[in-house]
Amino acid sequence: MNPRITSIDALRGLVMFIMIFVNDLASAGAIVPNWMMHYELRHPDANGMTFVDLVLPAFLFIVGMSIPFALGSRLDKGERTWKTILHVLQRTASLLFIGVLMVNGEPDAAKLGWSPALWQVLMFGSAILAFGSLKWMRLIGLMALLWLSYIWVNAQGEKILMLSPFHLRSQWWGILGLIGWDYLVGATVFLLFKGNRTALLGSMVLLLGLFAADHAGVFDGCWLTKVVGIGDTLGAQGAITVGGVLLASILRAPELDGTVARVRFALLFIGATAAGALLLHAAYGINKNAATPSYALWGCAVTAALWLALYLITDVRRIAVVGKPLSIAGQNVLLAFFLSEAMPFLLEVLHLEKWYHALSQINLSFAILRSTACGIAVLGVTAGLNRLGFRLRF
Repeated sequence: MNPRITSIDALRGLVMFIMIFVNDLASAGAIVPNWMMHYELRHPDANGMTFVDLVLPAFLFIVGMSIPFALGSRLDKGERTWKTILHVLQRTASLLFIGVLMVNGEPDAAKLGWSPALWQVLMFGSAILAFGSLKWMRLIGLMALLWLSYIWVNAQGEKILMLSPFHLRSQWWGILGLIGWDYLVGATVFLLFKGNRTALLGSMVLLLGLFAADHAGVFDGCWLTKVVGIGDTLGAQGAITVGGVLLASILRAPELDGTVARVRFALLFIGATAAGALLLHAAYGINKNAATPSYALWGCAVTAALWLALYLITDVRRIAVVGKPLSIAGQNVLLAFFLSEAMPFLLEVLHLEKWYHALSQINLSFAILRSTACGIAVLGVTAGLNRLGFRLRF
């Protein structure tokens, strides 16, 4: 059984807190300064980024770092490869399906017959059950999600799920869906090459090459473009996830079983990805929505630097005052994600949304305080449920 790597859990916890904080702060509106918002929301050129834009690539990178331990432990126990592949496909399909439910928005109240906000709360609650550790929980969650998707209907009478003929309506895959696609990319590359760092680095380069090829029109007319973005989602963002696989591979490599060797490799990785980001900036710019190579490589470099700092603090120096709270918060992040996404709808169901919004309108300090408290509260509830043994399986 693989021991938990404290620094990876701590990195998850830190990034999860930042995600909850910036998402909550965004609802405060105009009082939030530009550098605390997504770059494209305040800049028409959309050629740049703030720290907020680094949250998604950080998540993708951490997903990649988790893959060698999650899938590697299955293979180490002698699980057949086809069973591991089936597990990967099931997880991918689950993330894509829930991602679709999230991005379609609220159903029409008149056609639904009851509160759209309550539909959202039930959807996130069902998603939590669907990823639960017990089979009966997963079955109940899946059945509830299918029912909720079937009854969803918008003002134009369009439905998410149609059975005859079968159709799943998706505007796009959503954040969770993007994570699902890139988890599939990272897992596929890992199953092909395991800990071969040269092959993993080559895969990163090839995936970034998909972006360049897509940008040049190579995939115009390809059927796959109607399903998922080849250059951005599978290519550049997939390269971020594979970058996480590459960096995490040093933690399972016997020849790199030492602090100096690991730090040296991490510094080389950070330097190489930062250099690549600088070199490619002029060609494609930095754009989160387009997932340009420079943006993807900066995501790799910054997240790897954060991990290295946490590795030295939590795994080498073992400073518990920093490592323990962050690592506890990072051990059940999918639950934290669902709880944070459900919270605005739960406030609406409880008729507390106006009060909560007013807290952020006093001034920026109050808005920051509210969002900080929100992040701590969500992660606190997650940690409490985790201590009681309620964990989501990913």
